[in-house]
Amino acid sequence: MVLMLRERNKILIETIKRLLRRGATSHLRKIVGKAHAADLSQVFGSLTLVNQRKLFGMIDDLDKKGILFSELEEKVLLDLINSLPLNSIVEVLEDMASDDAADILAKLPDEISDTILEKMKAEGSEELEGLLSYEDDTAGRIMATDFIAFKEDITAKEAIESLQTTHEDAEMVFYLYVVDEYSKLVGVLSLRQLVVVPPDTPLKDFMTTDIFSVRTDMDQEEVAKIVARYDILAVPVVDDKNTLVGIITVDDVIDIFREEATEDILKMAGVGDEYVETQSVLRSTKTRLPWLFASCVGGILAFFIISGFESSLARFAYLAAFIPVIMGMGGNIGTQSSTIVVRGLATGRLVMKDFWPVIFKELSTGLILGIVYGLLIAVVAQIVFHETVPSGFLALSVGLAVISSMSIAALVGSMVPMLFARINVDPAIATGPFVTTSIDIISVYFYFLIATNLLNI
Repeated sequence: MVLMLRERNKILIETIKRLLRRGATSHLRKIVGKAHAADLSQVFGSLTLVNQRKLFGMIDDLDKKGILFSELEEKVLLDLINSLPLNSIVEVLEDMASDDAADILAKLPDEISDTILEKMKAEGSEELEGLLSYEDDTAGRIMATDFIAFKEDITAKEAIESLQTTHEDAEMVFYLYVVDEYSKLVGVLSLRQLVVVPPDTPLKDFMTTDIFSVRTDMDQEEVAKIVARYDILAVPVVDDKNTLVGIITVDDVIDIFREEATEDILKMAGVGDEYVETQSVLRSTKTRLPWLFASCVGGILAFFIISGFESSLARFAYLAAFIPVIMGMGGNIGTQSSTIVVRGLATGRLVMKDFWPVIFKELSTGLILGIVYGLLIAVVAQIVFHETVPSGFLALSVGLAVISSMSIAALVGSMVPMLFARINVDPAIATGPFVTTSIDIISVYFYFLIATNLLNI
């Protein structure tokens, strides 16, 4: 399915480029009219700004333009908006859902977003300014303010009539929220509940009072975990007085998981939290410099450790043959353990009370794997060097070094992210260069310590 989508997008991009070169406006309009905005966003990324504006002008549907704005990569979006007339931008943003429009404005430079807000209608501008007043990546910033809420004393019939007449523009109607006379959230009900009860039944008589809600200042990743954990399609957002101020729907949660997963992967690799195509060369260099410096320092420390055993290496050069495999096995399992723990913490499957069980489990796994591969590599060492070291102590040294390297690597790879999480530091930054570098140092040290003692060198 993924391959089919890629192939379809490739064909769409090539077709539109060819028609643009030919100036076939009528054909272009037909294709643009039929293509989904998400697919068009892929096309825009491969076009010049002039052609982007030309294609944008062929989109007649404001909803489609809004979706396109939301789907475009940030750099492409900024360039396009800077090239468009102000009235065209305002027209699209006024038609968009408030949370999506706020997300677009948050990406723009302050002077541009302020100009757009001044140009927008008073009501829409105030709503967007309210959303933008919340901190980035919080529930308040991403919530939609177009939701359906009824007073608890109205009847099912009155609620249905209200839905039919006054709530056409509301965000996805998964749930209907019930508030008291002070607009405080007191209950929730589904559309199904609303239509199966007798028409004259007050909402308070059949609403559910056990509600999962979030505060406006809650981190968006925590919101996503709640929605995923309890399998709900939307979650209400309340302020510090429990007043209902918005909702977050499952489509927003999917975007959050995608963004957070990408951010974690990039951080774990030590390259920041932005896509490479959105970074300048200078910014990319500055982001990677400190992480590679950590690797460089680790390599220098490993060099000093190895040089400390220089005399042993000079007499027994075969010891050096196993350094790469010992460091590699330790680094690999350390990365695996840290990845498992970081992702578990990010998705909420792991919490701090799991600290010792997680550490013990990963240490046990590392020990078992170390024994398996330690025996395998020891056998290879014995076969290759049985004439050089007939006593078998080289094979034993290599085997023990692999066991210790993989066990300690699993311990470090699981413990470090958990410790970072405990002190409220993003655990993703603990992985990658930090973990692998420390494991390389430990692996080399234990290898030579074991070898020099067993071989009496």
